[in-house]
Amino acid sequence: MRRIAIAVAASTMTLSLAACGALGAASGSEASPTKGDDITVGVLMPEKTNTRYEEFDYPIIQRKVAELTDKKGKTLYANGEADAKKQATQMQQMIDEKVDVILLDAVDSHAIADMVTKAKDAGIPVIAYDRLAEGPIDAYVSFDNELVGEVQGRSLVEAIGSGIDTSDKIVMINGSPSDPNAGQFKAGAMSELNGKVTIAKAYDVDGWKPETAQKDMTEAISAIGKGNIKAVYSANDAMAGAAIQAMEDAGMTKLPPITGQDAELAAVQRIVAGEQYMSVYKPYPGEAEAAAEMAVMKVQGKGIQFDALATDSVDSPTNKNIPAQLVQVVALTKDNIKSTVVKDGIYTIKDICTAQFKSDCAAAGLK
Repeated sequence: MRRIAIAVAASTMTLSLAACGALGAASGSEASPTKGDDITVGVLMPEKTNTRYEEFDYPIIQRKVAELTDKKGKTLYANGEADAKKQATQMQQMIDEKVDVILLDAVDSHAIADMVTKAKDAGIPVIAYDRLAEGPIDAYVSFDNELVGEVQGRSLVEAIGSGIDTSDKIVMINGSPSDPNAGQFKAGAMSELNGKVTIAKAYDVDGWKPETAQKDMTEAISAIGKGNIKAVYSANDAMAGAAIQAMEDAGMTKLPPITGQDAELAAVQRIVAGEQYMSVYKPYPGEAEAAAEMAVMKVQGKGIQFDALATDSVDSPTNKNIPAQLVQVVALTKDNIKSTVVKDGIYTIKDICTAQFKSDCAAAGLK
């Protein structure tokens, strides 16, 4: 098993579940199952501002659990809505309900550690999903988060072009300090931006709130001058949209290149229209299905299949060598919309090319 410290860049190896044979191990080599198909998987998501959790992640997990358990398994769902205390209450309810395993995407990775310990004491495995929670986590499924930041930073450098200069001023709108992924995104981006541009203003946006990002961007424009911003690093799409709104409100008719993450529909449409330069497409089906498989295999005691899924490992601030799977990401630009989000069935051309964007779609070859 390859070991990865959570504070440093993870592997860029692409893991194929099919290649691993995760579900193809001979039944005779499995550990004796501790549960049958009649299981309950608790799923805790962190917020609703980012639409992916409710539109993609959870429905995919729900379907995959049903598929793996001959439709006998069920899921119990709750969304913390960016409130760490609310999520802790939801997790306690799942422990009280005696679910068999919990998939946890933490609002606050540090604050939830006591609840992870409570679940462990109750005999309930906890698999960290998307964000690495502290405490005795059994496994972790996420994307290669430093690579996400590297892709964003590299894209900005490419967008600025061959005339890039260290005096070029960049605004950085980073994610929430309570989200460990945000620090990794930032570190990855800085590895590409350091020594190439000047970070004129940088903000860490509590709770990833777009309204906060918009205020921060407005302040940056006032401090730097609307004609002096060469590019904007935004850690995700919701904040990118807010930053764009701030620039438009300030009368910036020619927008600098701006990054995003999550390939939200509104962001894809902004990319088609030329308002947002890129987003990071994270193949949610791969991540969500892997998490569902890990959860089911863990509960059923299928150690060989579980190990085949978790070929990486990570360290959290509280625990070492946590079995993990890190899923790869793609830089989404106007040029590869068809081969990414459309091909994977995330959106159809009709979803993207509404009346407002028909001419832009035609120019981009989206028909």
